[in-house]
Formats: sequence, C-alpha cells, structure tokens
Amino acid sequence: MSTQEPLKPVKPAGPSDHLANERTFLAWIRTSIAVMGFGFVVVKFSLFVRQLALVVDRDVRLPGRGYSPVIGILLIAIGAVMSLLAFFRYRKIERQLNGGSFFPSFRLSLLTTIGLLVISVLLIVYLLLSA
Repeated sequence: MSTQEPLKPVKPAGPSDHLANERTFLAWIRTSIAVMGFGFVVVKFSLFVRQLALVVDRDVRLPGRGYSPVIGILLIAIGAVMSLLAFFRYRKIERQLNGGSFFPSFRLSLLTTIGLLVISVLLIVYLLLSA
C-alpha cells in the first residue's frame, strides 16, 4: 500500500528569492561577457602576432590565418547565446517564483559546460598542432 504525504503549503516567494534570481542572472551575464571578451582576445591576438611578424621581418611569408578567428568568433557566439539563454532562464524562474512552483533546472549549466569543453578541446588541438 502506498501512502501519500500530505501536500505541504507552498511558501510564497519573497524579495530575497527574487533578488537571488537576479544575482544568478547577473552572474550568467558576467560569464557570457567574459567568454565573449576571451573570444575577442583570441581573434585580435592572432592579428597582433601577424602584424608583429611583418614589422620584425618585412619579407616574411606568413601562413594562412589559422583557426584563431574561427575559435574566437565561436567563443563570441557562445557568449551571446549564453546571455540570451540566461535571460530566458531568469524569466522562467521569475514566473515559477510568482506562481509558487519553482523547479530547478540544470540545462543552461550543462549546455555551457559542454560548449566550453568543446571550445577548450579545439584550442588544445590547435595549440598542439601549431607548436
């Protein structure tokens, strides 16, 4: 025989719950800005190295641009998508808090982790091949 526990009354969301949701959203935004900034640095560092090589030796024949621009642009895109998903997550949790039915989700964390892991592997492979 199964016995069900009586339903517990749902505690209404207070200001601290909403402020915690906002702090989490802002942390995701800071993370996405950092990822986009890192992507920008990857692209511009590649350009800086090429210009430095030209200044040092004007007759140098530089190889192709490599994968730095692709990896950098991919990082910028991941940061932009991360900020958009963070906003959607923020709004979803806000609706759940107002409705008294909060259900945690780890999708954004998982998606970000997988995306950054793929980019990290690409960077490692690129650096190993170019070293």
